Amino acid sequence: MAVAAFTLFKGENTSTDRVTAINSIPKLLDRNKDLQSGAEWIDRQNIYVANRDKIVDKDDPMAHYKLAALFVSEARITGEHGHYYPAALEIIEKLLQQKDLDKDLKFSALVLKSGILLSLHQFDKALVISKKTIEINDYNAQAYGVLADAYVEMGDYENAIKATERMMDVRPDLRSYSRVSYLREIHGDPKGAIEIMQLAVQSGYPGQEETAWAQLALGDLYRLYGKSENALATYEDILTHRENYPFATAAIAQLKSDEGKYTEAIQLLEEAIAVIPEIGFYIQLAEIYKVQGESEKFEQIMTDIDEMFEDDRKSGHNMDLDYAKTLLSLTDRADEAKKYLDNEYQMRPRNIEVNIAMAKYYQKTGDPQKAKQHLEVASRTKYQHPDLINLQTINGQ
Repeated sequence: MAVAAFTLFKGENTSTDRVTAINSIPKLLDRNKDLQSGAEWIDRQNIYVANRDKIVDKDDPMAHYKLAALFVSEARITGEHGHYYPAALEIIEKLLQQKDLDKDLKFSALVLKSGILLSLHQFDKALVISKKTIEINDYNAQAYGVLADAYVEMGDYENAIKATERMMDVRPDLRSYSRVSYLREIHGDPKGAIEIMQLAVQSGYPGQEETAWAQLALGDLYRLYGKSENALATYEDILTHRENYPFATAAIAQLKSDEGKYTEAIQLLEEAIAVIPEIGFYIQLAEIYKVQGESEKFEQIMTDIDEMFEDDRKSGHNMDLDYAKTLLSLTDRADEAKKYLDNEYQMRPRNIEVNIAMAKYYQKTGDPQKAKQHLEVASRTKYQHPDLINLQTINGQ
């Protein structure tokens, strides 16, 4: 268990000042037992303790970086975004404030910081820092990957393509293939997106978290574009290599829900939630309860969802778009959703997802002309997403 790895020190080395310093370092949270997969979790705890102590004893710059990177990874694995992303950002900020910081380490820290800001959905800030990293080093795949992501989120797809092409030139691997896949998808080539995501999966190591993530994205593409059997096989394969991966379990639940097998879907979602209290799993449950007419269960879970979104906002995680989409699809709180949509639209008016959500709002509130305006922006890359196609059909486009 985690407690053993958290023994601080022994005997005469104990001091009040050192305890205080150790307690000032953000904590590594104990994982759910289903995520304590053998040596990996033990290694993570040892990495945490070693680098925490180097920060306390020597204010070691590299230890700051390694600890922040560990927190980013743990956020992805455990879903504890509200703790880990702010903690990682805090540590990186302290690192960047150090004088005479090694140039290479400063570059790596800025790349990591921009990635953290992306995870917090602070896309405009992430783009500014990503551009700075390229000025320091224009031959680094990770830097171009973060830059490409920032351009995508801001709706600048032409520059996203350029950044991704440069990333592919530097290092064609799982991460670069994944970005090419998404750009192909939003440019109206779902078949090509699937082919490239298959390459991404093949270039990863079975069982690793990033490989599982790529497989999940591949399965989602299959499901979205009418290949449910392929999607199920892909999700199940994830679980053979990474047991209890909750996102795969929830994805299978979505397939069951699509088939109207709500009892099975609920059971799977409850299993996923027992591993990670991911807000998306709760939203899936709410969708099922609404379809089933389970009003009491629906209202209770919506209360939970409201609270979870509020907790995210308090931790600096911008969830305006996700919250607005949830309100629009599940509730009659369209006016409330519009406030969050406006915030998002002000930051990134060219983003496709934002414009699809804006179109949904105007379609729902009886203003098809304004919906049409946003659909024109959202469809400029010939995106074939079913939600967009459905809105265009409703709008007579």
